[in-house]
Amino acid sequence: MRFTFRPVDPVADAPVLHSWVSREYARFWGMAGCTEQDVVEEYSGIVASGHHQAFLGLDGGVPAFLMERYLPEASPLADVYEVQPGDVGMHLLVSPPSGTSQPGFTTSVMQAVMTELFDDPATRRVVVEPDARNHKIHVLNQKVGFRPHGVVTLPAVDPSEDHKQGLLSFCTREDFLATLTPIPAVPAAATEGETQ
Repeated sequence: MRFTFRPVDPVADAPVLHSWVSREYARFWGMAGCTEQDVVEEYSGIVASGHHQAFLGLDGGVPAFLMERYLPEASPLADVYEVQPGDVGMHLLVSPPSGTSQPGFTTSVMQAVMTELFDDPATRRVVVEPDARNHKIHVLNQKVGFRPHGVVTLPAVDPSEDHKQGLLSFCTREDFLATLTPIPAVPAAATEGETQ
């Protein structure tokens, strides 16, 4: 898979983004009941912020995921941990599957996102704060080297909730690169009949 990134166009990309963020699988994104106009306003605000950016990840030119990069010191995270130079915040939403699922797709997306973030030599550590109940993303984060720091209380992303309990986690460049070390192949005979 070869992924490319381009900045989100809040107006032109609103239909596709709305079709993702308004689905049940994206409930932790906090936009379940939103309209396309809400999406336009949210991403126009991100574009205008100067400290938060949104990118569409493309797979062969087709939108496949949404990645947001932000400065933790300009976010609510500044109130819950000591921001270090080179910290970069990240949010990720993978598009809903269309057709046959591709094993390893989401891991490949996450590796591409982390590579993109660490391509900036100023990035020393990636910071995430997904909802503490979002166990799928915690597993994915650990696959690419994130280490949990602890649960923190943040402003709610879902208007129906008072606050968010986020699992604050960090990934250094070294920890990410260590996850890319090739694993030796297991002889075919050894894996025959195993299921997961």
